[in-house]
Amino acid sequence: MDTGVEGRTVLLAGGTSTAGRSVARALRTAGQTAIVIGSDAGRLASVAAEIPGVVTERCDLTDPDAVAALRERVRAAHGGVDGILHLVGGWRGGGGLAGQSDEDFVFLLNSLTALRNVTRAFDADLRASDAGRLAIVSSTSVARPLAGEANYAAVKAASEAWTRAVAQGFAKSARDAGTAPSAAAVVFRVKSLAGLEDALALAFLGLWGDPAEDINDVTIELAGA
Repeated sequence: MDTGVEGRTVLLAGGTSTAGRSVARALRTAGQTAIVIGSDAGRLASVAAEIPGVVTERCDLTDPDAVAALRERVRAAHGGVDGILHLVGGWRGGGGLAGQSDEDFVFLLNSLTALRNVTRAFDADLRASDAGRLAIVSSTSVARPLAGEANYAAVKAASEAWTRAVAQGFAKSARDAGTAPSAAAVVFRVKSLAGLEDALALAFLGLWGDPAEDINDVTIELAGA
């Protein structure tokens, strides 16, 4: 089975961040089609100007109808996707448990909502690929949550659970079909992405160098030197 990087089509959900740009550059250098998804037209234009050959799509990933329309555009233009990196996020917290406001929780939930929408919309694409890969960026706070970031850690934990459920679906699909696994879902955990953007890009691209069965439902902690 071909698990090489070149020629793949990859979505970067929430990819206009510093980390997203780093991954997009690495994807383009490796010969992949990088599709950066964002909601801000100005930031998307900046990415397009900064990274030659990158594809940008404006979409509200918290809107399931908008994501369904995105899926149809991507399929029409590229025939499907081979990978997704979920970078929709943001941090809000502090103030101990009393400081965990409903407003902050609703804001943080956008990341989980986007993950649910995107993975459901593109699940068939990842399963159909001979090397489908899904990865999310989570936080070490899931393993050791603090009162002042309870909202954040809870949403990250839920996102990890959702990703692990996707991984189980990949494994079951291959098992039911009597075929070798081809799709894998992975969780990357970081304390902070600052300074780890290139490490994330390297680790994400490296997923295509490993057999799906070896990395499906695996948690990988990224740390600085």
